[in-house]
Amino acid sequence: MAKQYRACLIGCGRMGATIDDEMAGRPERFLWIPYSHAAAAVACDRTDLVAVSDVIAEKAETARQRYGAQHAYTDYREMIEKEQPDIVCVATRPPQRAEVAIFAAEHGVKGIYAEKPLCCSMEEADAMVDAVERNGTKFNYGTQRRFMPFYRKMRELIDAGEIGDVQCVIAQYGATSALWGLTHAADMLLYLAGDVEIDFVQGSIICDTEDWDGNRLNTDPAIAGGYVRFSNGVHGYNTAGTGPEFEVCGTKGKMRTINNGMTCQFRKASESARILEEMPFPEVARESGTEMGIKNLAEALDTGDETQGPIQLARRSQEMLMGMIESDRLGGMRVSLPMVNRGLYVGRPDW
Repeated sequence: MAKQYRACLIGCGRMGATIDDEMAGRPERFLWIPYSHAAAAVACDRTDLVAVSDVIAEKAETARQRYGAQHAYTDYREMIEKEQPDIVCVATRPPQRAEVAIFAAEHGVKGIYAEKPLCCSMEEADAMVDAVERNGTKFNYGTQRRFMPFYRKMRELIDAGEIGDVQCVIAQYGATSALWGLTHAADMLLYLAGDVEIDFVQGSIICDTEDWDGNRLNTDPAIAGGYVRFSNGVHGYNTAGTGPEFEVCGTKGKMRTINNGMTCQFRKASESARILEEMPFPEVARESGTEMGIKNLAEALDTGDETQGPIQLARRSQEMLMGMIESDRLGGMRVSLPMVNRGLYVGRPDW
């Protein structure tokens, strides 16, 4: 029997414990549930949810009872020191996420599954990477699509050359909040482009002048348009079109997700290079990205291998978005990565 890992939840709010209730009546629920960190940790056959914590005691106790955890805490530090978990799921508000992850890595936690966005500045992201790497902690990021068999099959077909050389990747996720929403779009652009380094980005955001306070942006701005130049020559585009839908264009074909991943349109070049013929997309299991992300973390702890969503890639996708914001601040200039302005802080005051 595979080893069971002790898991703890930090943050018992929406993504930590309750989002499954929102999804219950939706037609696409089979794509996501179990959705919350707590529900996924309970559903995963590799983890035992032993304790939960939240600064609001009532929330912690409600989550403890709902998911059958043994203990509830209001101080995550006390919980980590007493429970000595193998894995922690971090679902706090964004400003606390770096602090929590760093503490966990430095106090014996072997694996971290962290909700998005990663943090609020690249200085914080750098500190998270340092703590995780220095302590040999495994890490997965809460961008669930990269753990789902559906999107992993897309990447498998791309890597096998089924659509030729990739030319561009496109995200239609809407002109929505950069860190709160477009984290998913950034991760998918990165994932479908091959998880390579980024040369530079450009972006246009929507915010008010008074939202800026020096090097701090006191809102999570919508990104109306963003461009990414990947180191392998692939062009990435984040558009204001609604979706969420993602398209990969190659020299010999295209793939496009439909209706937030309900299906995938797969087309390949025929005798005429300008005519693409419909191809069947392979049948794949439909499994929760949250659960698969936690399960992959456990598997990495088993083997010592890298996870599917490691901290370095989480930082890279975060920097893609921060670079687009910096580009707008500089009047639309290209921003080379790694960014120079690592102190740029983005976050709503009510976070």
